[in-house]
Amino acid sequence: MLVLGFPVGPLQANCYVLARGEGEPCVVVDPGQDAVPPLADRLREHRLTPAAVLLTHGHFDHVFSAGAVCAEHDIAAHIHPADRFMLTDPGAALGPAGRQLFGDALVMDAPSEVRELADGDVLELAGLRFDVTHTPGHTSGSVLFGVGTEEGGRLLLSGDTLFAGAIGRTDLPGGDHGRMLKSLSTKVLPLDDDTVVLPGHGPTTTIGRERAGNPFLQGLPTSDALS
Repeated sequence: MLVLGFPVGPLQANCYVLARGEGEPCVVVDPGQDAVPPLADRLREHRLTPAAVLLTHGHFDHVFSAGAVCAEHDIAAHIHPADRFMLTDPGAALGPAGRQLFGDALVMDAPSEVRELADGDVLELAGLRFDVTHTPGHTSGSVLFGVGTEEGGRLLLSGDTLFAGAIGRTDLPGGDHGRMLKSLSTKVLPLDDDTVVLPGHGPTTTIGRERAGNPFLQGLPTSDALS
């Protein structure tokens, strides 16, 4: 399995490309700001053809180039319906301060074809199987994408729900700290320790490493306490 990851844009959001191998169809995850040139380089180098764009959530640093990528390759973008509005109004989830900070940088083209995700969905794309898990907290429509490898390993594209040593912020419009804790407790911590986490920002990690050392997961309330 081929997995390529690279940070893009001023906020250094991670964009990922997954394929069964060189010269195969691929899936692009979270093509954010300034993603088009480096993505094109990797597609050309590995002879890959995008089959779909997957979006872990709607914040512009993760979706900014989705419209351009989808238009160039005539493919659809997949996003949870709770975050779909951000594709046409990216500043709505940033609040007044965010709009003022980023200004004209928030103008972007939305994908022409958008398919909505739901918790428990299974997507068969580019010869790969993606399991969709809804994890509200960072945004109302945040999701995880789980995918198995031919070697038997398990990958988790966690967006801004989980990072190495941290979790996503919940103070922006649509964020909810209580829902984030419940998502982490019921959807993230039950995963196997050897699951490799490909986060929305920063380096790769594993569930076991985060379970043992992530300060935001220590003493996390049980799912019963969060119900």
